[in-house]
Amino acid sequence: MFIATLIVSLLLALALLSSASGKLTRKPAVIEQITAVGVPADKIPLLGYLEIAGALGLIAGLFWWPIGVAAAIGVILYFLGAVISHLRVKDVKGSAPAAALALVAVAALALRLLTI
Repeated sequence: MFIATLIVSLLLALALLSSASGKLTRKPAVIEQITAVGVPADKIPLLGYLEIAGALGLIAGLFWWPIGVAAAIGVILYFLGAVISHLRVKDVKGSAPAAALALVAVAALALRLLTI
């Protein structure tokens, strides 16, 4: 079961780092989508830093489970917030990637809890 936890946690961490990269390098498509849901442009780097923190927490959590559990919960809440933000502005298509990553974070949490 730990191998599944390892794979899911590492893949989610890579997705978070990729997403953070788009925010921190200010890729136009990323900035446009985020500002469309009402996030002020000056707050976008903060979202990237939160994703990096989540990725680091998931990786550290492979060695000390409480950090992994906390990181997975944080990532779930982060992406639930993203889904809500997209749905608030009636951007159902835009909410799909965030919803998918939230589900992967739920899987990471469940697997981490099963391997304690």
